[in-house]
Amino acid sequence: MNRDETNKEKEKIAFDILNMAQSILLIHMRFLGAAVARLELVPYAGTIATDAVKIYYDPNHIISLFRAGKERAARVYLHVVLHCLFLHPFSNAERRMWDLACDMAAEAVICEWALPFTDDGLCGARSKCLQTVKDKAGYLTAEKIYAYLRKGNESGRTLSEWEKLFSADDHALWGLPDEEQNGAPGRGSPGGNGSKDSKNKESSGDEGEGESNENKDGGGGESGEEQGGLTGDLCRFGDKLRAEDEWRALAERLQTDIETFSKQWGHGSGNLLLGLREVTREKYDYESFLRKFAVMTETMKINTDEFDYIFYTLGLNLYGNLPLIEPLEYKDDKRVKELAIAIDTSGSVQGEKVRSFLRKTYNILKETESYRNRVNIHIIQCDAAVQRDTKINEVCEIESLFSDFRLSGSGGTDFRPVFRYVDKLIEDKEFRNLKGIIYFTDGYGNFPERKPPYETAFVFVDEGYNNYDVPPWAIKLILEPKDL
Repeated sequence: MNRDETNKEKEKIAFDILNMAQSILLIHMRFLGAAVARLELVPYAGTIATDAVKIYYDPNHIISLFRAGKERAARVYLHVVLHCLFLHPFSNAERRMWDLACDMAAEAVICEWALPFTDDGLCGARSKCLQTVKDKAGYLTAEKIYAYLRKGNESGRTLSEWEKLFSADDHALWGLPDEEQNGAPGRGSPGGNGSKDSKNKESSGDEGEGESNENKDGGGGESGEEQGGLTGDLCRFGDKLRAEDEWRALAERLQTDIETFSKQWGHGSGNLLLGLREVTREKYDYESFLRKFAVMTETMKINTDEFDYIFYTLGLNLYGNLPLIEPLEYKDDKRVKELAIAIDTSGSVQGEKVRSFLRKTYNILKETESYRNRVNIHIIQCDAAVQRDTKINEVCEIESLFSDFRLSGSGGTDFRPVFRYVDKLIEDKEFRNLKGIIYFTDGYGNFPERKPPYETAFVFVDEGYNNYDVPPWAIKLILEPKDL
């Protein structure tokens, strides 16, 4: 049998092994059916990789996995699918830390399930390591683990050991590529480099020790010469953006399924649900959100946006120093003129978070052109009753609050007094064009029964993945501490 026939036979065997891996996953986890079937199988030279559109596999690598254990390929396949469900391939974060964080997040789900086909003899060591990270990071999502690793809490030697323990696939195709980028892992592909590919070949960690030797012996190289790596197969920029939307939709459906119909999986899928909630939770830009409370106002300043340079220069050319049209001396801008900021001062709201929230709001407002202009902002502190109202006439006055800021009240939480108080301010003409109220709170209190005549937003700062209940007429904004 010549080399071409040998390679084709290997491809067929590896393809059958991966099809069997799909069947194993569907038997044990039917709710992953759409995700498992989403990825097209394409042979290449290397180990196993995905760009979230296809799975690229080296036949020699897949066969060596099968030799290490008949169900070992199913475990690696599940690892790759979890990466896609958690949208790991769509980030351009710092490569090494992000790769390790994603591998740890995927393995956290697999170890938690503890299914027979996922036992490769290393789950105990991984679980011990993951528990250490969870105690310090709080949650085992890739984002939380990445933030923990970026702090430099672990030595380089520990990181290398963890990479060998958790690595299962090649991440060289990850990241959103430029439209013209194309290539294979280790061959100039998006986000890839030769050392990363080599590391995965040498230490796939849990896939057995024989696989890297087989690749080193030249089997993978022969396949690469015949197939030309991934050139021509890699998805381009537009395809990857569409793939991200499709995987996000899959994650949303899977989360709903687990939280409703598949209750038996919900009890043992804490890390899976956390990962899905990270994917499906809305990401907010507080600056853009705050601008929703701005109103159109006319300001005295040169309006360069509506200035017609053609007539201006024509006049100068024809009449010397006499332009035909002067620039406008007024401009319509959207500015925050009137705003009510309510602070929940109950015992469960921490003062440092309140200060960070106010400073973030102040920094956004002072960056606008209205920094020195007159405003009408009321900062209202309330627990079960209104405790204090601080009126701000200029944005710069907010800064003076930080030198001697203290919270008034530490009782229970009731939102209704603030709305009654604001309604009274409107009745007394203190507010003449109030756009809305921003209520900073922990979310546990009594809401008004009816929608007020102005927009209302409840702002929460949450490090976890809680979903707070607010009335249907209110805006819910969940920020992470790093957003402040």
